[in-house]
Amino acid sequence: MFFKTSDGRNLYYEFQGNRNSQETIVFLNGLTQSTLSWAFMIPFFEKNYNILLLDFIFQGQSDKYGPYKNFDSHARDVYDLCHKENIQNPIIVGLSYGSLVAQHVAVNYPKFPRKLFLLSTFCKKTPYFEAIELSWWRSLQTGGYDLLLDTMLPFVLSEEYFKNPFVPIEKLKNLRKEVNSNKEALLKLMQATKERHDYCESLRKIEVPSIIIHGEKDTLMPLSMANEVHSMIPHSKFYVIPNTGHTLNLENYVRVVEIIKKCIMDM
Repeated sequence: MFFKTSDGRNLYYEFQGNRNSQETIVFLNGLTQSTLSWAFMIPFFEKNYNILLLDFIFQGQSDKYGPYKNFDSHARDVYDLCHKENIQNPIIVGLSYGSLVAQHVAVNYPKFPRKLFLLSTFCKKTPYFEAIELSWWRSLQTGGYDLLLDTMLPFVLSEEYFKNPFVPIEKLKNLRKEVNSNKEALLKLMQATKERHDYCESLRKIEVPSIIIHGEKDTLMPLSMANEVHSMIPHSKFYVIPNTGHTLNLENYVRVVEIIKKCIMDM
């Protein structure tokens, strides 16, 4: 299905799970992911929850034209889509890029989410992160998506994953290329992160129960970056998954599901 955003673009979304449930979980993708990226986690929630999946503008099956959108604009798209579908107080689960959108949703619409799960997240870039960001940007500009993936994967997957990949690396690359191979669209997605300023103080405004989940071996965003988010969001909780890298919905999705389920019940 498609939703017309406030600026007239078509955003792809789909529902899975129990459409009769009073509880909705909204999953927000990482940078080069799509709705398909949650396939391993959905079976654990589909019996008891209504599940909303979406591709941000410039991602997956959504429109890939027009000016770039900052995180406030992506957050408005999420909010407007939920309003159109009469979804009130959803549980929001965002990974990496999607976790930044989730942060802006919680800050800009403080009464909207019921619970917030931020996976592989940060609020302020470091010089090291900016160096990686520049390498990704130049890889995409000069070599397209193939070179970007070669540059990116060692940062978003742990060494342990490369030793014993749940999905073989070449298959993973091919799956990513099938849904997000548009170079200009990816550059516009990345521009939002490139131009995002320090957001740490804004996180103090978040009022909803918030959980930060992070991989111990995340080299793109070291634990200190996620811990900073935890320190800024009042009464948040912080879970570290051992021997796991950045892509939590692939590398250790079973443990992520366990934490989410536990925290939904506890909160």
